[in-house]
Amino acid sequence: MSDLQVETNQTDAASGGSFAVTESAARQIAKILSAEPDGTMLRVSVEGGGCSGFQYNFTLDDTRTDDDLVIERDGATVLVDTMSLMYMGGSELDFVDDLIGQSFQVKNPNATASCGCGTSFSI
Repeated sequence: MSDLQVETNQTDAASGGSFAVTESAARQIAKILSAEPDGTMLRVSVEGGGCSGFQYNFTLDDTRTDDDLVIERDGATVLVDTMSLMYMGGSELDFVDDLIGQSFQVKNPNATASCGCGTSFSI
Protein backbone atom coordinates (compact mmCIF):
# COMPACT_ATOMS: atom_id res chain seq x y z
CA MET A 1 0.00 0.00 0.00
CA SER A 2 1.37 3.44 -0.85
CA ASP A 3 1.78 6.28 1.61
CA LEU A 4 -1.37 8.38 1.51
CA GLN A 5 -1.78 11.85 2.89
CA VAL A 6 -5.19 11.97 4.52
CA GLU A 7 -7.08 15.19 5.21
CA THR A 8 -10.61 16.51 5.52
CA ASN A 9 -10.36 18.17 2.10
CA GLN A 10 -8.07 16.01 0.03
CA THR A 11 -6.52 16.89 -3.33
CA ASP A 12 -5.39 14.17 -5.70
CA ALA A 13 -2.33 15.38 -7.61
CA ALA A 14 -2.76 12.80 -10.40
CA SER A 15 -6.22 13.97 -11.43
CA GLY A 16 -6.03 17.55 -10.17
CA GLY A 17 -9.31 17.07 -8.32
CA SER A 18 -10.30 17.53 -4.71
CA PHE A 19 -13.10 16.10 -2.64
CA ALA A 20 -14.33 17.28 0.75
CA VAL A 21 -16.46 15.66 3.44
CA THR A 22 -18.51 17.92 5.72
CA GLU A 23 -18.65 17.40 9.47
CA SER A 24 -22.30 16.35 9.20
CA ALA A 25 -21.50 13.72 6.55
CA ALA A 26 -18.50 12.43 8.54
CA ARG A 27 -20.65 11.96 11.66
CA GLN A 28 -23.32 10.03 9.74
CA ILE A 29 -20.74 7.89 7.92
CA ALA A 30 -18.98 7.09 11.22
CA LYS A 31 -22.34 6.07 12.69
CA ILE A 32 -23.02 3.73 9.76
CA LEU A 33 -19.50 2.29 9.81
CA SER A 34 -19.65 1.64 13.57
CA ALA A 35 -22.10 -1.21 12.86
CA GLU A 36 -19.76 -2.74 10.26
CA PRO A 37 -16.60 -4.84 10.68
CA ASP A 38 -13.37 -2.96 11.45
CA GLY A 39 -11.72 -1.60 8.32
CA THR A 40 -14.97 -0.88 6.47
CA MET A 41 -14.99 2.40 4.53
CA LEU A 42 -17.51 4.31 2.41
CA ARG A 43 -16.70 4.37 -1.30
CA VAL A 44 -18.22 7.19 -3.36
CA SER A 45 -18.07 6.66 -7.10
CA VAL A 46 -19.66 7.73 -10.38
CA GLU A 47 -21.22 5.31 -12.86
CA GLY A 48 -23.10 5.72 -16.08
CA GLY A 49 -26.87 5.70 -15.73
CA GLY A 50 -29.57 7.54 -13.90
CA CYS A 51 -31.96 9.95 -15.52
CA SER A 52 -29.26 12.57 -16.25
CA GLY A 53 -26.44 10.38 -17.62
CA PHE A 54 -24.28 9.75 -14.53
CA GLN A 55 -25.18 8.71 -11.02
CA TYR A 56 -23.44 8.67 -7.66
CA ASN A 57 -22.88 5.30 -6.07
CA PHE A 58 -22.34 4.79 -2.32
CA THR A 59 -21.02 1.40 -1.23
CA LEU A 60 -19.30 -0.07 1.79
CA ASP A 61 -15.82 -1.37 0.98
CA ASP A 62 -13.02 -2.96 2.96
CA THR A 63 -10.34 -2.58 0.28
CA ARG A 64 -8.28 0.49 -0.60
CA THR A 65 -6.45 0.65 -3.90
CA ASP A 66 -3.23 2.56 -4.51
CA ASP A 67 -5.00 5.15 -6.68
CA ASP A 68 -7.86 5.83 -4.23
CA LEU A 69 -8.23 9.27 -2.77
CA VAL A 70 -8.68 8.67 0.98
CA ILE A 71 -10.44 11.20 3.21
CA GLU A 72 -10.56 10.57 6.95
CA ARG A 73 -12.60 12.76 9.25
CA ASP A 74 -14.17 12.27 12.67
CA GLY A 75 -13.98 8.47 12.57
CA ALA A 76 -15.15 8.17 8.96
CA THR A 77 -13.07 7.00 6.01
CA VAL A 78 -14.25 7.86 2.50
CA LEU A 79 -12.68 6.48 -0.69
CA VAL A 80 -12.94 7.99 -4.18
CA ASP A 81 -11.34 6.26 -7.17
CA THR A 82 -9.36 8.32 -9.68
CA MET A 83 -11.82 7.83 -12.54
CA SER A 84 -14.76 9.05 -10.42
CA LEU A 85 -12.72 11.99 -9.18
CA MET A 86 -12.47 13.22 -12.79
CA TYR A 87 -16.25 13.79 -12.62
CA MET A 88 -16.40 14.93 -8.99
CA GLY A 89 -13.29 17.10 -8.63
CA GLY A 90 -14.00 20.04 -6.32
CA SER A 91 -17.09 18.34 -4.88
CA GLU A 92 -18.27 18.16 -1.30
CA LEU A 93 -20.14 15.29 0.34
CA ASP A 94 -22.76 16.48 2.83
CA PHE A 95 -25.47 14.82 4.92
CA VAL A 96 -28.75 16.71 5.04
CA ASP A 97 -31.54 16.11 7.56
CA ASP A 98 -34.53 18.30 6.74
CA LEU A 99 -38.33 18.12 6.46
CA ILE A 100 -38.11 16.10 3.25
CA GLY A 101 -35.89 13.45 4.87
CA GLN A 102 -32.29 12.44 5.37
CA SER A 103 -29.79 11.94 2.56
CA PHE A 104 -26.21 12.20 1.48
CA GLN A 105 -25.74 14.89 -1.16
CA VAL A 106 -22.78 15.53 -3.43
CA LYS A 107 -22.38 19.22 -4.19
CA ASN A 108 -20.63 18.94 -7.54
CA PRO A 109 -19.45 22.12 -9.29
CA ASN A 110 -18.89 20.13 -12.51
CA ALA A 111 -22.54 19.09 -12.88
CA THR A 112 -24.40 21.13 -15.48
CA ALA A 113 -27.74 19.50 -14.66
CA SER A 114 -29.14 17.09 -12.11
CA CYS A 115 -32.38 15.26 -11.52
CA GLY A 116 -34.86 15.93 -8.75
CA CYS A 117 -33.60 13.08 -6.57
CA GLY A 118 -30.08 14.56 -6.51
CA THR A 119 -28.29 11.28 -7.26
CA SER A 120 -28.08 11.69 -11.03
CA PHE A 121 -26.24 14.41 -12.95
CA SER A 122 -24.79 15.41 -16.31
CA ILE A 123 -21.61 17.23 -17.26
